[in-house]
Amino acid sequence: MYSKEIFDQDCRQCKRLADFLCKVKQTNPNYHAKPVAPFGAKSPHLLIVGLAPGMHGANATGRPFTQDFAGLLLYEALYEFGYSNQPKSESLTDGLKLINSRITNAVKCLPPQNKPTATEIDQCNHYLAAELQALPEQSVILALGTVAHQAVLKAYKLKQSSAVFAHNAQHKLPNGNTLVDSYHTSRYNVQTKRLTKAMFTNVFVSIEQLLAEK
Repeated sequence: MYSKEIFDQDCRQCKRLADFLCKVKQTNPNYHAKPVAPFGAKSPHLLIVGLAPGMHGANATGRPFTQDFAGLLLYEALYEFGYSNQPKSESLTDGLKLINSRITNAVKCLPPQNKPTATEIDQCNHYLAAELQALPEQSVILALGTVAHQAVLKAYKLKQSSAVFAHNAQHKLPNGNTLVDSYHTSRYNVQTKRLTKAMFTNVFVSIEQLLAEK
């Protein structure tokens, strides 16, 4: 579905991550345990950028934010705002389809302790850059968390100081697209109320307003 510039299932350019995936596959032979492809519409006006696949979520299922706590709030919001045909993502065979939206990650492979190194983020950034370049004009990029925000700026070859991360902040990008920030939908953020459902809903209201203007 995707060009090699956007996603390469056989990528092994980060040795630490490739070695870790091999170990995970040995321990969990039924897991996907490979780079995880973006999921969603072919030419979306909304691209959601996460950090990296979760051990028992995307890394297990092969779909971003699937069978993962972090996906609960995300897929619910996508459904409520008309970007998907169902509110939950459970498996590759559950019939879920995204509408005018796609989910990707700054790092396509599961990192140990869910923490990719700066080098690994840099190594993977050319895939994100190609994906961003292929978006339609006046698209919205939703960055879930600071790392995703920084990865988007890097992909646009912008200085990190050019746009400061803040929840529900909006940043105009050089090609007319808009970067919107949100706290990550992680278990920690949700359970500590750093990110509430109302806060995340407000982010999608902002996105709706931006897309209505195009």
